[in-house]
Amino acid sequence: MTSVDPLPLAQLTTLRTGAAPARMTEARTRDELVEQLREIWRSGEDWFVLGGGSNLFVGDEPFDGTVVRVLTSGIERLPGARPGTALLRVQAGHDWDALVADTVAAGLAGIEAMSGIPGTVGAAPVQNVGAYGQDISQTLVEVELIDEATGEISIVPATELSLGFRTSVLKHHYGSVAERRAVILSVTLELQQVGHGEAPVRGEQLRQALGLAPDATVSLAGVRETVLATRRRKGMVLDPDDADTSSAGSFFQNAIVSEQFAQTLPRECPRWPLEPIIEPVRVIPLDEFDGYIPAPVTRSIDVKVSAAWLIEHAGIGKGFRIGRSRAAISSKHALALTNRGGATAAELAELARFIQQRVQQEYGLLLQPEPVLVDVEI
Repeated sequence: MTSVDPLPLAQLTTLRTGAAPARMTEARTRDELVEQLREIWRSGEDWFVLGGGSNLFVGDEPFDGTVVRVLTSGIERLPGARPGTALLRVQAGHDWDALVADTVAAGLAGIEAMSGIPGTVGAAPVQNVGAYGQDISQTLVEVELIDEATGEISIVPATELSLGFRTSVLKHHYGSVAERRAVILSVTLELQQVGHGEAPVRGEQLRQALGLAPDATVSLAGVRETVLATRRRKGMVLDPDDADTSSAGSFFQNAIVSEQFAQTLPRECPRWPLEPIIEPVRVIPLDEFDGYIPAPVTRSIDVKVSAAWLIEHAGIGKGFRIGRSRAAISSKHALALTNRGGATAAELAELARFIQQRVQQEYGLLLQPEPVLVDVEI
C-alpha cells in the first residue's frame, strides 16, 4: 500500500473542517482501492473512505487512522439493457454531477433532477441521494461491494440495500454504525433512452420546482439547467467565491413523522406524504348486500415535513450565527450550516445543537443531522 503525505481534511471536505489524519492513501483504480482496503482491514486500524467530502463533518483533532481517497473514474455502457433503456456501470470515485451531465448529453433520463449535487457516484447509494422527487433508488440496479469482515467482493442488487429516505444499510447514521460495513466499488444504473426532445415531466415535486403546468414539456437539458439555477440561488452548487457553499448541503434531514404527529404542527409547515393516499375500493356483490356499508379501514401514512420551515419558524433565520462564531446559517438556505472562513468543528457543532434545541422546544421534534460525523458530536 502506497501512502501519500496526509492533507488537512479541511482542504478536502466542503464544510472545511478537520486536521490532517495520521495516514492517507489514494486509490486511482478499482484494483488499487481493493488492495488498500484489504491491507488496512488486516491491520485492524481505524479508517474511512473519502470521495468528494461533501457529506462529511470532521472533528478538529487529527483522525488517528487511515483515510482512503477514492479517485477512481469511468463510465461503461453494459450489454443486455431492456428495450428503451441503457445500463451504465460507473466507478465509485467518478464525479456525480459529471455523470449527470454525460447522461443528459446522451439523452438518458432518470437522474437529471439531481444535477449539481456534489460528491462521488459511490456515495450516492449510501444515503440514497435525491432531489426534486428523484432519488437514486429509482434507477439503481446493483452495486459492487467489498465487505470489511471478509474482504470479499460481491454484486449486490439494489433491493438488498434497504434504500429509504436518505438512508441504506451502508450508511453510518449519527449515533449508530452501518448495518453492513462495506465499500462501494462501482454502481450500475438503468436509465431511459428519451433523446433530446421535449417531453412531459413526471412527478409533481419536480414540476413545481421547474414551474411547469401538468401538461408542459421540457427537454432533459432544460431540466438540468433549471435545477442548477435553482440550486445556485440556494447556495447548493459549489463555488469557491461564495461562502454559502462551504457547507455539507442540507445539514439536517427533513423529518419523517407519523401522520398524527404532522397534524400537531402548524398547517403552514410544508409536508409531503411518503406514499400515495389511495382510498380503498370494496366491492360487495349485490346478492350479499344487506344495506350496511362498513366503515373504511384507515391506516397511518408517514409524512415528510420541511426541516427548513421548522428552523426558520423557530426563530432562526438565514444568516444567523451565535455571537462572533465563524459558523452561520447560509444566507440563502436555512438548512445549510456554513463555514464563513476558519470555523472550527466545535463552532459548527455548537450552532447545530442550538438549532436542534430551538426546534425541539417549539415543535417537539429533534432534527437529525444528515452528514456522516467523524470524531465530532452534536
